[in-house]
Amino acid sequence: MKDSARIGTVLTAAALFAGVTGAATAAFAQSRGKAPLEDYVHEPMPAGIKVVVADFEGPVFADANGKTLYTWPVTPLRNGDAGEQKGKPTCGDVPSKVNAGLMSPYPGGLELPEVDTRPACTTMWPPVLAPADAKAVGKFTVVDRQDGKKQWAYDGYALYTSALDEMPGDVRGGTKKKTTRGDSQGAGREPAAPAENNPPQFKVYALQSGRLLTTSDSRSVYVSDRDAKGKSNCIGDCLNEWKPIPAPASVQQQGDWTVIDHPTGIKQWAFRGQPIYTRNGDTKRPSLEGGDVSGWHNVYVTKPPAYPKGFAPQDMQSGMVLADAKGRTIYTYQCMDDAADQLQCDYPEAPQVYRLSVSGRGDQAMSMKNFPYVIAEKGAATTSRLWQVMALDPKTGKKAAAGQPDALNVWAYRGRPVYYCARDKAAGDAECDTWGEFYGWRNGYKAFWVRDDYGDNDE
Repeated sequence: MKDSARIGTVLTAAALFAGVTGAATAAFAQSRGKAPLEDYVHEPMPAGIKVVVADFEGPVFADANGKTLYTWPVTPLRNGDAGEQKGKPTCGDVPSKVNAGLMSPYPGGLELPEVDTRPACTTMWPPVLAPADAKAVGKFTVVDRQDGKKQWAYDGYALYTSALDEMPGDVRGGTKKKTTRGDSQGAGREPAAPAENNPPQFKVYALQSGRLLTTSDSRSVYVSDRDAKGKSNCIGDCLNEWKPIPAPASVQQQGDWTVIDHPTGIKQWAFRGQPIYTRNGDTKRPSLEGGDVSGWHNVYVTKPPAYPKGFAPQDMQSGMVLADAKGRTIYTYQCMDDAADQLQCDYPEAPQVYRLSVSGRGDQAMSMKNFPYVIAEKGAATTSRLWQVMALDPKTGKKAAAGQPDALNVWAYRGRPVYYCARDKAAGDAECDTWGEFYGWRNGYKAFWVRDDYGDNDE
C-alpha cells in the first residue's frame, strides 16, 4: 500500500522534536538513523490521535502533543487481580492511602509511604478524554468514566498518558516487552500500539536486544550474508541446518514483505529484500543462537538506538550485560507499589523508602555505598530518548534543585537512574542481579541484561 493511501499519521520522535510535519516528516522518517522503520497496519483514528515511532518500542499511539498512550489490562496477581477490564476504567481521582495486599506476603491495609503527598492515579495517568459527542472510530471507542466524563479506549481498554513522559517519543510508563515474572512485577501499564503489518505466518517478540521477528510458532527468523537482495544462495549442505521459510503460492507483496523463487523451486519469503530462514538446530523459541553462527543474523523489525558513549554489551557466562568502559555491570532499579492503582515507585520523585529499604537499610548514604549511581562525565550526551543525564540530590536520591552545588549528574534509562553494585569486583561480575523482593522484579535491582540465553533473568 502506498504511503499516500495510508490512513493515519506516522511521526518519529526526532521529527516531533524538530517540529517537522507533513511530507517533510515522511522523508525524515525514512532516513532516521539509516534504519528502516517498523511497518504497522494503518487504521482509522480519532482526531488528535496519531502514531509515533518511538525508540525501542516501535510504533505506538500518541495524543496530539506526541505523548504516548497506554492501557492498563487486568493482570492476575498473587492475591487477586489489578488493572482494568475492557470498557471499565477504574483509575480515579482519589489517592490510595493503604496497600491492597495483592502481592503476598504483605497483608492489605498497611499505610503507604508519604501518604499525605501520594498522587492520585489520574495524576500519574491522565485519562485521554473524549468529547461528549464523540463516536467510535474503528477500534477506538468511547467509554464512560466513574466521574461521568467520556474517555477514549482502544480495543476496549481505556487510554491514558503518563506523567513520566516528558517529550514526544518517551515511553517511560510501560513497555511492550513481556516477562514471565508478571505476577511479581505487579500490574503494569503498556503502550497502546497498532497491529504489526506482517503476514499471519509471523509475529514480533520484544526483547531487550530489539523487536525480534519470529514465525507464528515462535521460531527465530534469520538472514544470511551469502545471499543477495532477492536471491537465496543457501543450497546443498546449507539446507541441512537452515530452512527457507516457504510462502503461500498466492501471496502478494505486503509492506516490507516480498516473495522470491528459491533454487529448490519453492516460493520463499523475503523481509526487506533479504531471504529468510529458520534454523533446525535452535533449542529455544525464540532463540538467538543462530545469530552466533558466522554470516548469519537474527532479524529485528526495530533495533534499539546506540548506547551512550562508553557503554557496551559485555559477554558473560550466563549471557550478555550492559557495562561501562571498564567492564563494570550496569544495573536498573524497578519498583511498583502494592496499592490498588499499582503506581510505579522506581523514578526519582517517587517515595525513595522502597529503594532504601532494599539497598541501604533506609539510609541514602549506605544505599549509595552499596549501589553507587553511574556518574555521567561532564558534557555527556545522547541522541536517544531512552537515555539521559539527570541531576540528583545525593542526600535524598530525588531530583536536585536547579543550580544545586552538590548535585550528582547521573545516567538514567527511561527516566530512572542506573547503578553499579559494590559487590562486583571484576569485569563481568553481576553479584547484585535479582537483589531485592521477588528476585528484584517488584522492588529491587536487576543487571541490565542485553541478552540472556541461559536463564530467565530477562524473561
